[in-house]
Amino acid sequence: MTDEHRIQQRLAEIAAVADSMPGVVIVLNDDCRRVLYMSARGLAELGTTLAEVTALGEEYYARYFNPDEAHEYVPKVVGLLERNDLSYTVTFFQQVRTGPQGCFELHLSTARVLLQGQQGRPLLTICLSCRIDPDSHITTKVQRLLDENTFLRAHAARFAGLTKRERQVLAGISRGLSSGELAEALFISAQTVDTHRRNLRQKLQTTSAFELGQYARAFDLI
Repeated sequence: MTDEHRIQQRLAEIAAVADSMPGVVIVLNDDCRRVLYMSARGLAELGTTLAEVTALGEEYYARYFNPDEAHEYVPKVVGLLERNDLSYTVTFFQQVRTGPQGCFELHLSTARVLLQGQQGRPLLTICLSCRIDPDSHITTKVQRLLDENTFLRAHAARFAGLTKRERQVLAGISRGLSSGELAEALFISAQTVDTHRRNLRQKLQTTSAFELGQYARAFDLI
């Protein structure tokens, strides 16, 4: 049996049970750049048809997923294909355009290689994606983590320019310590602490304690 026949056979097997799964079933081609199958639930959530979604190719990701998060899950999928182990799975969060007027909603997805070719390379990858209830406390926590990761990537260069002492002062400020308390804790004068405060605002281009706190949280200072 050729690889193409095996692909079609496996797709038919998945289609026979996919609508009974507790989530959206997606089957992708050998390099995960194109959707070959999506269960009816997923097509309904996206407001599309199987013919339309399979014809999109790589545009599928740009149309339905938040591009700012690609760096989070793409390396995991690449690693999955490189590992090429039928028993190995990867799990990740994604924002998908399934909400009202095409707004993003948070999903938890897990994927693994479904079928290998005659040469042992991946032929199909299967993904199960479940929408997370927006009223769940988990959604808020995950979104906060995603926002912090986005902030970290956008401001890594600025943060890298801080000295060790400036980072210590930043951590103290974010914990609500006064200049006097920081001076005592770091064995420096209050005037030196104030100098570090000014340098922090200048280097990080911040104007408020909240903005300084964003840096402290994103870069694990608190």
